[in-house]
Amino acid sequence: MIVNHAGTLKKDFFIAYLSLVMNAKNCTLNQAKETTFERFFKQDKDIYGQETYQQFLLAYRSLRSDS
Repeated sequence: MIVNHAGTLKKDFFIAYLSLVMNAKNCTLNQAKETTFERFFKQDKDIYGQETYQQFLLAYRSLRSDS
């Protein structure tokens, strides 16, 4: 996936992304979170800016509370 560095990625993007990872890998939300941090963020929470990382965490918490 190519990501444009020009803007902040939003919570809805990460909800869809985490859901896609869970479906594709048949894994738990926690495993999807770790995979996303490793592959998407390249283990650097600041790679796309602090706001994008915060939106990722909001999406994770939202999905966790829906479970």
